Amino acid sequence: MKTMTKLVFTLLGLLYTTLSSAQVWVPDQGDGTFKNPIIYADYSDPDVIRVGTDYYMVASSFTCQPGIPVLHSKDLVNWTLINHVYQALPLERYKEPQHGQGAWAPSIRFHNGTYYVYFCTPEDGLFMASTKDPRKKWEVTFVKPVKGWEDPCPFWDEDGQAYLLRGKVGAGPAILHKMSTDGKTLLDEGTTIYEDKAKQPSLEGFKFLDKREGYYYFSAPAGGVPTGWQAVFRAKTIYGPYEERIVLRQGKTPINGPHQGGLVSTQTGEWWFIHFQDKGSYGRIVHLQPASWKDGWPVMGVDVDGDGTGEPVLTYKKPNVGKTYPIAVPQTSDEFSSTTLGLQWQWQAAPNKAWYTLTGKKGAIRLTAVSVPTDSGSFAVAGNLLLQKFMAPTFSATTKLELHADEAGERAGLAVVNGSFICLEKGKANNRIVIYQQRRKGWDKLYPPVEAASLKTDAQVVWFRVRVNENGTCVYTYSLDGDRYQELGSNYKAERGTWIGSKVGIFCINPTSRASKGFADFDYFRVDK
Repeated sequence: MKTMTKLVFTLLGLLYTTLSSAQVWVPDQGDGTFKNPIIYADYSDPDVIRVGTDYYMVASSFTCQPGIPVLHSKDLVNWTLINHVYQALPLERYKEPQHGQGAWAPSIRFHNGTYYVYFCTPEDGLFMASTKDPRKKWEVTFVKPVKGWEDPCPFWDEDGQAYLLRGKVGAGPAILHKMSTDGKTLLDEGTTIYEDKAKQPSLEGFKFLDKREGYYYFSAPAGGVPTGWQAVFRAKTIYGPYEERIVLRQGKTPINGPHQGGLVSTQTGEWWFIHFQDKGSYGRIVHLQPASWKDGWPVMGVDVDGDGTGEPVLTYKKPNVGKTYPIAVPQTSDEFSSTTLGLQWQWQAAPNKAWYTLTGKKGAIRLTAVSVPTDSGSFAVAGNLLLQKFMAPTFSATTKLELHADEAGERAGLAVVNGSFICLEKGKANNRIVIYQQRRKGWDKLYPPVEAASLKTDAQVVWFRVRVNENGTCVYTYSLDGDRYQELGSNYKAERGTWIGSKVGIFCINPTSRASKGFADFDYFRVDK
């Protein structure tokens, strides 16, 4: 048995070495341990459940669509994208970017053979999505049009009665509603079951836990995103009164504000907590903490001094799920060889078939030069940016493109949003390779693009690469032959967006109001260390 175990870890070690050389962030260390974060990407406000031997995670999307990514794992460490809850929000306004709006802090639950995801948009209302198979289509129900709600979570009690726990935008009290059994109708106006701004300020991210030993439990982060903590609340009746305890905080670790996530048990009886850490321009990245129950309370992380409040771990033994599974990571690179768009990609608004095609050129994606005249082509108002999350503290992204411009000023290239972009741009006389810089202007606007560096070229085909360094600075290079790359311009700082981290991707844009037949073909998007 020992020989077999040693062989398994040896093979996993070899797999880890192979994958880590190809992937930019691999949490599974191949020796029975993992390192945090388990996903170095902006999967904000994660929630997680287990159904049988499968684990499913969802996260916030805000203006990005398709929305609410669904991830799958067999061991809580190795995750891949399998779906999105919706392709587009069923409201007209989301056909254009709505920075800071969209899906906030979804919760996922499984009840009587059905998967449920609840979420709010802060100005539109409460939504519920359901499916029998999380890999297939979700049915989205607009439960209640209302402003100012956030962070809903359902709960079905032992007698079958359904409830919904939610908060208010601005981190308000815990409010409980009765719901119809099918989860599609609220039956009352809600009752405040906990509020103490002195003990638990900025309370949000509510999650019902399993009923346990006669107590109802819910968890909620408090104290603010960058510096707060995770609290748990319990009561003998669902309406309270609730007592509270802080079960996880930063302590002496470098993991700031560890909170907002999901508590889940393995099939072997272990408990684990998935949460985020705010990393500025990288967004809110995902961590995994061991958990246990002590004196009727969960303790998350490692309780160094035995006071019932844990601290996060940087490395730890992997969860015991009764079996060892292959190393996996969320998708990043794309050769555009499929007939469907990869799950790693999102737009800044509801997807529009007029923006792209995967059949215009074999093995390439064709982006059309969509007119975005407002603010001189500012990315703030461009829905047709094809983007994915930053996926590691340091990485490089490379693409090859061929521009077929129709109007002067049309541009296609490689972008870091929010921050800067490099593009091939059609001029009046000939083409130019240009780096533009975009700075934030308040929460939801960008200054018009400012030219930072440029050179003239007669090329129609170019290769672009951006190197993102650990401090979020971006270095751009270009090539005219796909072999020799030259740096252009200086370093540019990536910035956080409205509730989201920076994103990287490709685009083709027409910054005028004139209709255009222009387009650009991108042969690939490759992410490397």
